Amino acid sequence: MEAGSRWTTWWQKRERQRVRPGDADTPAARLDQLLGAVGAGFPLAPAAHPAGYRCSCDRVACPAPAQHPVSFAWQTQATTDPEQVARWLSRDPRANFVTATGRVHDVLDVPAEAGKLALERLTALGVEGPVAAVGEERYLFFTATRGTPQDEDEWWPSALDSTPDTMSEHPGLRWHCRGSYTLLPPAALPDGSQVRWLRGPEQPLPDPLRVLDVLTDACTEVGAVAEEQWLIG
Repeated sequence: MEAGSRWTTWWQKRERQRVRPGDADTPAARLDQLLGAVGAGFPLAPAAHPAGYRCSCDRVACPAPAQHPVSFAWQTQATTDPEQVARWLSRDPRANFVTATGRVHDVLDVPAEAGKLALERLTALGVEGPVAAVGEERYLFFTATRGTPQDEDEWWPSALDSTPDTMSEHPGLRWHCRGSYTLLPPAALPDGSQVRWLRGPEQPLPDPLRVLDVLTDACTEVGAVAEEQWLIG
C-alpha cells in the first residue's frame, strides 16, 4: 500500500502541474473529490462519459448516456481503494464514476423542484447529510443504508439502474438501495450539465426514513406524488 500511495501522490503532483488558476475540472481536482467520497466509505466503479452529444459506450440510443457503469461487473468492481480509483482515472481521465448503494449508504433521488424544497426543510430541522444535484433535473440525498435485514423477505431489491431503460418511467421519488447505484460527483452529462455536490460526502449520513418523510411531502407539493410515483431501486 505504501508503494501505491507514493504512486498516487506522484500522479496527483504531475496532474497539478497542468492546473491553471481557477481550473477545477482537471484529473487531479476530480481525483481529490473522488477520494473524498472514498474516504467516506462510498464504493466507486468507473462509468461511461459524454462523447460529444452521445455516450462513450457507443450503444445506439443508449437509454442513460454517461450515467451507467462501464462494466456489467460493476458490483464486484466497486471499491473504496483509493489506489484503484486513481488508476481508473489515469486510464480514462474523462470517466464518470458511480457509487454502489445499499452497502454503506442509500440514495433518495427526487426531481430538483422537490429536492430544493426538501433541502431547505431538512436544513431548518438540523438534518445533515450529503446532497448532490444532477444538472437541473434531479437531487440525490445520501443517507445511511437500510442495510441487510435478517429476514431476507424484508430487504428491498433495486433494479432501476441495472435496467436504465426504465428510468423515464419513474419520474417521482426513487430509493436506490441494495443492488443499485447512482452517479457520483464530479460527473459530466452529454447536455453539458454537471453532477455536483451541494453538501459534500464529509457530512454524516442521516436516517433514511427521516429524510423520506420530508421528501415525500415535498414531492407531493410540487406534483410528483411520491405515493403514486416512487420506486425502490
